[in-house]
Amino acid sequence: MKIAQVSPLYEAVPPKLYGGTERVVSHLTDALVDLGHEVTLFSSADARTKARLASVRDQAIRLDPAPLKSDLAAHLVMLDEVRRRQDEFDIIHFHTDMIHFPMFELVAPRTVTTLHGRLDMKDLSGVYDRWRRYPLVSISAAQRVFLPMANWIGTVHHGMPADAYRFSSRPRGYLAFLGRISPEKGPDRAIAIAKAVGMPLKIAAKVDGADKAYFENHIRPLLEHPLIEFIGEIGDADKSEFLGGAEALLFPIEWPEPFGLVMIEAMACGTPVIAYNHGSAPEVIEDGVSGLIVGGEAEAAQAVAQARRIDRRGVRRSFESRFSAEVMARAYLDIYCDIWSVAGASRLAPNQILKHRDTALAFDA
Repeated sequence: MKIAQVSPLYEAVPPKLYGGTERVVSHLTDALVDLGHEVTLFSSADARTKARLASVRDQAIRLDPAPLKSDLAAHLVMLDEVRRRQDEFDIIHFHTDMIHFPMFELVAPRTVTTLHGRLDMKDLSGVYDRWRRYPLVSISAAQRVFLPMANWIGTVHHGMPADAYRFSSRPRGYLAFLGRISPEKGPDRAIAIAKAVGMPLKIAAKVDGADKAYFENHIRPLLEHPLIEFIGEIGDADKSEFLGGAEALLFPIEWPEPFGLVMIEAMACGTPVIAYNHGSAPEVIEDGVSGLIVGGEAEAAQAVAQARRIDRRGVRRSFESRFSAEVMARAYLDIYCDIWSVAGASRLAPNQILKHRDTALAFDA
């Protein structure tokens, strides 16, 4: 099957530092290639991929040192390139939210759009109601709650290569917080939990420009406590050491998290997750197996001792069976084949349709 993967341009594929969507695109693209499919990745030139790279910008936007740049212009150029080449592909898989909708209406039935972000925002319902021809994939069942009327055709949880992170059977006595410094992610709550149980907390997190005031006014003063260590933003190369050394990952979110990639990154290292009961957390974490779902700060503090008794090899097994890149890729292939059996049929002579579907499924066997 000939598949186009269309990534956002904010981060490299995979990201050099923090970045969720582009990391998922990287894992999915490489897994599809490994399964025998012909994949073209539309991304910036600094991507590292097993697929054919169609570079549409010299580098990803966030780490580009240019003082002035337009993310809208960059994405419009990329989408126009995809449109020029659209007939080369059986399936075009967009990871660019809704910006492509007005440009690809004629081929919408043979596209897939995975929505990676939060959907509880004003105006979104109007977009997904207006452009109903686009098949949509959610990254958790919880993500769908705010747009129940949208054209959902499936839910596919994120995955990553089984060898992306090292398993660690021997944690080193600290708690971890990994991700982004923002009110909804709850770094202040993680600090409170660590202080309540008297255990060191290491924070590896990105500070976006939009969150600098929050960081300076609300988080930086908390970092003066002797139990708290702020490491800053880290990349994939450092995550095995950071996550694998933790007794547990704290995920004290108070927002409708669509997925939470950091949870499965911790699970890949064998590290249990203590997560607040919001968004996708109950779907990702098997309570008592790969972590613990809690109702707030007091329960989280009590859960630390329980988490340390969870079998770390069982945490790793849960990751391998549910969240590997191959599991994710095969789930998407099922969706691609369903779409092709309807939309792609119009592009083939009748005697070619069955042969094409059988070929796609054979790759997936």
